[in-house]
Amino acid sequence: MRAILSVSNKTGLVDFARGLVDLQVEIFSTGGTKKTLLEAGVPVRSISDITGFPEILDGRVKTLHPAVHGGILARRDLPSHVEELAASRIGTIDMVVVNLYPFVQTVTRPDATMQDALENIDIGGPTLIRAAAKNFPHVIVVVAPADYPLILERLRSGKMRQDERRRLAQKAFQHVAMYDTAIAQYLFQGEGGFPEDMTIAIKKRFDLRYGENPHQSAAFYREERVGAVKENNICTAKQLWGKDLSFNNILDADAAWNAAGEFSEPTVAIIKHTNPCGLASHPDLAEAYRRALSGDPVSAFGGIVAVNRPLTLAIAREIIKTFYEIVIAPGYESDAVEVLKTRKDLRILDMGPMEAAVPAGLLDFRRVGGGLLVQTPDILAEDPRSWRVATRREPTPEEMESLTFAWKVAKYVKSNAIVLAKGTTLLGMGAGQPSRVDSAEIALKKAGAEAKGSVMASDAMLPFPDALEIAARGGVTAVVQPGGSLRDAEVIEAADSYDLAMIFTGVRHFRH
Repeated sequence: MRAILSVSNKTGLVDFARGLVDLQVEIFSTGGTKKTLLEAGVPVRSISDITGFPEILDGRVKTLHPAVHGGILARRDLPSHVEELAASRIGTIDMVVVNLYPFVQTVTRPDATMQDALENIDIGGPTLIRAAAKNFPHVIVVVAPADYPLILERLRSGKMRQDERRRLAQKAFQHVAMYDTAIAQYLFQGEGGFPEDMTIAIKKRFDLRYGENPHQSAAFYREERVGAVKENNICTAKQLWGKDLSFNNILDADAAWNAAGEFSEPTVAIIKHTNPCGLASHPDLAEAYRRALSGDPVSAFGGIVAVNRPLTLAIAREIIKTFYEIVIAPGYESDAVEVLKTRKDLRILDMGPMEAAVPAGLLDFRRVGGGLLVQTPDILAEDPRSWRVATRREPTPEEMESLTFAWKVAKYVKSNAIVLAKGTTLLGMGAGQPSRVDSAEIALKKAGAEAKGSVMASDAMLPFPDALEIAARGGVTAVVQPGGSLRDAEVIEAADSYDLAMIFTGVRHFRH
């Protein structure tokens, strides 16, 4: 039996190669892999011993040769193939162990150049993998060190099942596909728009017990992409405490972290079913939490708390008074973690230091029957100074502060979204209703008596005066909305009749 070993990831390589040698497998290799094996005392021969030809072009061409690929691709069950190999004095190659250059790691270095990228595009490796995977009934292809123990076990027993060979081949083709996707992403950077053809590379982080409901299977995947700066997201979070995350936990945690991260001021977001039921900003983080909780303490039960500052002992003591599924923060005081751990069912996620930069090339994917909707994310640097006052009365400085806050919150509430706020505290919100009027009524009910003197934000234009009139009668004094309705004049007239101040942002924030 003959095997080619040429790996970038050398985890477990030496022990695996020693196991192959014990099984009388003849090993051929190149470059760094060959050097590693020789230094470990593992007998290994050069690929040149197979090809009878030296490596050329600084190693760019070394395995691209009929003596290599003929030995891999020949079908052992076809006499004509076997005869051709014999006539050309080509021996079979029965195992290919290859994984590819770390292209993504290379091109994401700050000093990486286009030439660096091109030099790290592996040609021989993918060709070896694809050839072996194509002929998997006769050739074992291995791309993951985690499979080394299985290979050795099967070789020692003298039999490797066809379903196992096929599974290894599937992994091999996927490995190459992920690699090619990264290269395509890198070369597309700076082009703008959307390519005609696109693949998405995702890597499984872990299986989940079930999906949204117990009868649904689920897993959590991380997107592998080129061109992203260091970022904090739910995929990079470190779990410090608590049970495994569920499908719904991950959805809600992502929503909570994104909502809290929208604000530059110290902010606490409390999320339930991906909507903020409580949200507040305040220089004192513990006070921000208390204010966020006051918005809807009933809905907060069983929710998720996210803060955009390292979590202190003071806020930890407040949090444990209510049952939550998850707490998320960009770091924790050690005493705070110990206090949070007294809640046995609480999951604690550490997001690491906040990163201000927005990942380059980030796209939002939505699954629909038979396809995907693809868009850029709803990330926009909005300047309230560019907003237009549509009414006779301008908002007071206090109202303007509240309007700015409420507008940011509305971005994270499911459409149709209506948000009521006072100062920098969310008082009530209506989410996901078919009618904006229904959302306004729900928001007023949640705010209760606190609605008097509050401001209202609508994520999209008010098509009729009705929601505004309901809000005004409930005590709202100022409104922020995109504007742009055919009936803007009627809405403005209604606002003036109630002496409301109303701002048009010119921007919509639908969230479906």
